[in-house]
Order: sequence, then structure tokens, then C-alpha cells
Amino acid sequence: MKGVDAIRWKNRDAIRISNEIVELVALRGGGHVAAFSFLGHRESPRVNALWEAPWETREPDETSAEELSSFYGAEEAAKFLASYTGHSLCLDYFGAPSVERRATGAGLHGEAGVLRWNWSDAAPHGVAYSCGSVNLPLAGLAFEREIRLRDGEPVAFFCETVTNRNDAVHAFDWVQHVTFGPPLLTEGASVLIASADRGMTFPFGYEGHAMLDSARMFDCPWAPGADGMSTIDLRRPFSEPEKGFIAGVRLDPQREVEFLLAVNWQMRLGIVYLFRRRDFPWMTLWEENRARKDAPWSGRTQARGMEFGTCPLPLGRDETSRRGPVFDTPNECVLSANETKQARYLTALFEIPDGVVSIVGADAVKNKIIILDENGAAVISINATGCQSYLSPE
Repeated sequence: MKGVDAIRWKNRDAIRISNEIVELVALRGGGHVAAFSFLGHRESPRVNALWEAPWETREPDETSAEELSSFYGAEEAAKFLASYTGHSLCLDYFGAPSVERRATGAGLHGEAGVLRWNWSDAAPHGVAYSCGSVNLPLAGLAFEREIRLRDGEPVAFFCETVTNRNDAVHAFDWVQHVTFGPPLLTEGASVLIASADRGMTFPFGYEGHAMLDSARMFDCPWAPGADGMSTIDLRRPFSEPEKGFIAGVRLDPQREVEFLLAVNWQMRLGIVYLFRRRDFPWMTLWEENRARKDAPWSGRTQARGMEFGTCPLPLGRDETSRRGPVFDTPNECVLSANETKQARYLTALFEIPDGVVSIVGADAVKNKIIILDENGAAVISINATGCQSYLSPE
């Protein structure tokens, strides 16, 4: 059915936004974008392009503390992990809470992913539309996310607004925690590409299973291996079993519109995100490849985060602020009292035609999203009405 529908998705309350080509599912609990897929009547298989948690997820406001600790691990992260799947929002901070915030009950990645969102729908003819909103009482922020799908286009347009309800200036993190995994990502068949130029590895390893050396700078996509001598191609997912990593990369300062691509060459299927650098100049790369044995990961989880936002690493707001800007790039969003900021981005699914053998980039040109090969030629063109103007600086 085309339009917006209230549904159940894996025992979760959700809304389904669809046209005749694609459907997108967003959860009421935590606001997570749980699924984005072509509809089954197309030649492409009905594959969710986003990562699905391999554990049973729960509504964040209906899960007891006992259940959290039993099924989802340490208290600080458990509430987020109980709800999390697909594309999540990390808002007011990215990473662990400060000591002060932990005392108020705050957990991993802020409040947005563990509160119940309100979703409404009303749109002009030819557009499937829904608006999700949530207030963050501890942060003093109000958030809205509008999602639009136009008829005949495999593209979701996102417009997000944050309002500072505090009586003082407020500095915060704003990160799109986009995660991919099987079946779209498989070793040897898949590639991940972002418009990044420089990077840094996480300073604290990866819980004894690090794939990368710690606290090192590098030129993308080649990161230093854990042995301090080898280099790892970050475009290739799941290359080392029972390992994981976290790295922060600066997005190309020569571009106004940045991109993220995830492609499966065997399925001939891909997903692209395009977003404004002025909104999100950083991306965190995170990979879990069956390294974590504790709950809920249980040694079975494969996930790759390509998390674009206002800061480079999930260090928490205080530590990110203490470290200051890196690579001459700001690492926070700052709003005055009662000030509002808006961010825009879009995501699209695409099929890879026979004869296309390389994909290295993407851009928005007039009413098309173009996918570029290694020679700079546009090898795939996706209808996306007004995409260039939508992503233009205001």
C-alpha cells in the first residue's frame, strides 16, 4: 500500500512510508529507521539495506531493568542496545554519558534512541510523508525528523530540526548512526565508500580484539593495522574475523555535499546517502565482526557503522570538547538559547546494471543522484526531484 501506515515490525510499533518502488520503516520506540528496501515485485530481491539486530529488540519504555541486564549487557549501554537497529539518532552526545549525566540515568548515545517518538502524517498529492518528533528532557532539546518519498523515486528525503530549549548556550553532538550488515554486506562481495580524506583511530583499542592500531592518524581509506606495520583497507567489510575497530574520518573539505555508499556486487544492489558537509563534517567507522562475546552480541554479530555527524569519535561530549577541533574541523554543534538548526540529507536505493564494474562516488545534479565510476563517469542515474537544490547551502 502506498502512503503511510501504522504497522508492527518484528513485534515493534512502527510506521511504514512507501511508494510503488520502495518502503521505509521507522520505529516509534527510539525513532530508529529499521528498514529501507525495494518492494518485492521488482527484479531486485526484497533486501533490507540497513542492519538488523540479530537479537530480539524491545520497546525502550517497556523493558524492565532486570530484562535489560539479563539480555542486553551492562546498564550503561543496555537500554540503547535493547531498542537499536538500522539507522539510529545519537543526540545530545555520542558515546558514553558523563559522570554527571550517568547519575541521572542517562546511557549510551543520549536520549533520542531510547524515548518514544510521536509520528504524524500529512502531505500533498504524490508524496508519502511522516514527521517524527521527540523531546529530550535531560538535554533540553526538541527534535523533529521529516521523511518524504515522492512517487516513482527510490529516494527518501530527510529534514531534521533541533531546537535548544535551554536558557543558555548548549553544545552537543548530532550523529546519524547508520549501520549496515548482512545480507547487503558480505566479505568479498561488498564495498563501502565515503567522501573522506583523513582519519584517526580510536584511542582505546577494541576491548582486546582491535583490528587497528590505537591513536594513529592516517590517509583514507588505508588505516594502520593492530601490529603497527600493516595497512587495512577500510572499504572492505569483515576482512578479519573476531576483530573490530572504531575510527573517525574527516569528510572532504573541498565538497559541499558528502556521500556514503554501500554496495553488494553479487546482488548488484546498493544504497547511497548524500548530506551537506555544513551539517555533518565527520564520519565514525565502526565494525563488529563477531568479536564481542558478551550479551547481546554473543559472538554472532556482524555490523559496520558509517555514522555521519558533528564529531569524529564516540568519546562522549565532555571528552570530545576537551580534545577540541581536529584537522581544522569543528567537532560540535552549538546553539544559543531557543535557537534552532536544520539539517538535510537523503538516501536512495539503486540496482547496478550489467557492465558497471566500478563505483567510487556519488553526487546530486539537478533532479538526479548520479553514481560515478573510477573514471568519473556517471554510470547510474537515480531520479530524485529537486535533490541538488535540497542539499544546497542555505
